[in-house]
Amino acid sequence: MRTYTFSKAVIRVSPLTYPSFVVPAFRSRSLSTKCITRKNPPPTVDPSKLDEISTLSNGVRVATEALPGHFSGIGVFIDAGSRFENEELRGISHIIDRLAFKSTQRRNSDEMLQALESLGGNINCASSRESLMYQCATFNSAVSDAVAILAETIRDPLITENEVQEQLETAAYEIGEIWSKPELILPELVHTAAYKGNTLGNPLLCPKERLTCINKGVIEAYRNTFFRPERIVLAFAGVKHHEALKLVENYFGDIPALHKNQLNTGLENLDNTSVSGQLNPTHVSSPPSAFNNLSSQTNPPVPSILAQTSSKITPRSTFYNYLSTWAADNSTEAHNLPFSLDFSQPSHYTGGFLSLPNLPPPTNPSFPALTHIHLAFESLAVSSEDIYALATIQTLLGGGGSFSAGGPGKGMYSRLYTNVLNQYGWVESCVAFNHSYTDSGLFGISASCVPAYVPQMLDTMCRELHALTLENGPYCLQAIEVKRAKNQLRSSLLMNLESRMVELEDLGRQVQVHGKKISPIEMCHKIDRLTINDLRRVAKTVFGGMVKNPGCGSGAPTVVLQECADRETTRKEFKWETIQDLIASWNLGRT
Repeated sequence: MRTYTFSKAVIRVSPLTYPSFVVPAFRSRSLSTKCITRKNPPPTVDPSKLDEISTLSNGVRVATEALPGHFSGIGVFIDAGSRFENEELRGISHIIDRLAFKSTQRRNSDEMLQALESLGGNINCASSRESLMYQCATFNSAVSDAVAILAETIRDPLITENEVQEQLETAAYEIGEIWSKPELILPELVHTAAYKGNTLGNPLLCPKERLTCINKGVIEAYRNTFFRPERIVLAFAGVKHHEALKLVENYFGDIPALHKNQLNTGLENLDNTSVSGQLNPTHVSSPPSAFNNLSSQTNPPVPSILAQTSSKITPRSTFYNYLSTWAADNSTEAHNLPFSLDFSQPSHYTGGFLSLPNLPPPTNPSFPALTHIHLAFESLAVSSEDIYALATIQTLLGGGGSFSAGGPGKGMYSRLYTNVLNQYGWVESCVAFNHSYTDSGLFGISASCVPAYVPQMLDTMCRELHALTLENGPYCLQAIEVKRAKNQLRSSLLMNLESRMVELEDLGRQVQVHGKKISPIEMCHKIDRLTINDLRRVAKTVFGGMVKNPGCGSGAPTVVLQECADRETTRKEFKWETIQDLIASWNLGRT
């Protein structure tokens, strides 16, 4: 993700205000005083009444939330991301956000940087599994200029071979760095194991051997596939709807709509690949310009996969077989490659086990050797009515690191703190996580512990999830902790939305997913109405492997493990069969 942050000093001179003084008795005199009051206080406006959504004739959707403030937010949200990639486009989502705000048809990269500096504010581009986001927060007076720059970098990028090569080299370094940090790579590998070989299991991080297959032609093919008006949402925070509509019509209204049976990727116009696997473009069409009518190297470790489908286990295989089929030695001619994209394909949850090579002991003896483990189950889609109960469960579990400064709002009374981190000295961290997508999701616990206690760590994680399903006993859900979790969830929701950028992303992503905006007030009402029975019912559904999503998942657990070589102790490998038996003993997942 590329982020530019610039600030400008704004000096405002306001009249001095003097405090009232009580005149001492010995100097009292007759004074004429008046009570200063506001004659007409502004009426309280429900922010949801300021939301408006329109669709241009070509399919571009425009969403606004005209809540006033010192800054405005502008975002372009595109239905793209690693979920939709096939073999030909694998890894492009990781690279394309790095090419944002570079040279365009109108100016070079230095001139673009100068334009961003003069604009002020915060500008970034980020890709995820289901969305590509260009966002900008700027002064209210600069909204028009911000939309122009966003349109320029989205619709008219030059994308030179030098720029592509530069970003590929940067990505190669970034890939090596991420693979060396378990806290960064393991969440990615959880998706790979959970959705083996499909949709949400596609790597968000570009496979390293794919870097030699990416060039300007492949980037243009990606853009021609996804940068279509019906896949674009423009969101505005702090801008009136009629003003936003005028800007979007000027800069995005001339993109031609795509017929349902038409899909031109640009790959059809590419020459054969060379021996090294490079694609050489002869001609690639691009969307019409927005301004035509305007005057103004370390190699990552190779883990092994045991993917479970129903009750069967497939043989061990190289991890990269599931990340990419585009190794250079297997490359073929571009026009002979099957190119089909089914944007409606549901994500199919498989579950499974992924074991990475052991980490070496820390070079500094004062640093502890730690084993990292993730346990996950398929959870609910973001559109599910039970998503609020699931979010409350995550808050209730909470968790964190073994050391925390504490304080109000830190979640020190959450279950993973009180039952795990405060009880076992061999636990370094233990945190609940929840990833929600349009048609599926992942819920689980990630933990780090001393290598000799891995079985006990997994057993403890299972115990905490199982306790959420109990209907009676000392470990079942209690009214006081449910109330606390609901309050924390509401507080987190409302405080995060104080940020203009969070408000903007919330608006854009909701319109992308739901086609409408669910107001914070409505969300808070839904959280308020949750009961202990609601949380217990959802916990039984998710942790029992009974979630019914469009992809008809297996219901099996997902486990990702990276152990660490301990200097002092040696023990047997923690095998998948043993892990399955342990999880099943707590009645978790479906076998």
